[in-house]
Amino acid sequence: VLFRSPSWLVDAMLDLVKDETQRIDSRFLEPACGSGNFLVTILQRKLAAVEVKYGTSEFEKRSYGLLAMMCIYGIELLSDNIDECRKNLLEIFTGYLRLDASDIHVQAAQYVLSVNLVHGDAMKMLTSDGAAIVFAEWGYLGKGKYQRRDFRLDTLTMASSFSAEGTLFANLGKHEIFSPVKSYEPIGIAELASLAGSRA
Repeated sequence: VLFRSPSWLVDAMLDLVKDETQRIDSRFLEPACGSGNFLVTILQRKLAAVEVKYGTSEFEKRSYGLLAMMCIYGIELLSDNIDECRKNLLEIFTGYLRLDASDIHVQAAQYVLSVNLVHGDAMKMLTSDGAAIVFAEWGYLGKGKYQRRDFRLDTLTMASSFSAEGTLFANLGKHEIFSPVKSYEPIGIAELASLAGSRA
């Protein structure tokens, strides 16, 4: 039996962190995302914030709309669910920007979703192939350029234990503990779009 959270419950829960859901660059991870009930609503709220702030500029709407999606992450055990989740988020993104499938922003979004929504086991922190789950931290540099750094989920989840009082690492800065496993050169929309085929 498939359980789906009703929309009123999703809204009530997200209202508990309402300011964050309306911040374009706030990051959300759903460790059992299913078909994306929570992530779809988060993206809708973020895109509403994009509209308020950048609605008069098509370029900025597209750039910050993609950033909003870049800050959403999910893990799901079932392959059909993760496929549906990616499809649902892409539909919200393309609907908001009124884009057709051939637009490079859609192809860039497909690539981002293939990276950010992982088919795997959140409890074991492994992909369906048995590799460590790695998430991309995306940042917008302006002028249509994005920066990517990859971090392992198992390292990120240790943040609270590292910062606890009385531990060996309590006085270390996060930059000293949490270094990316890979950093990339800044990349533009066309380059992101060209990567979509490589993940198919």
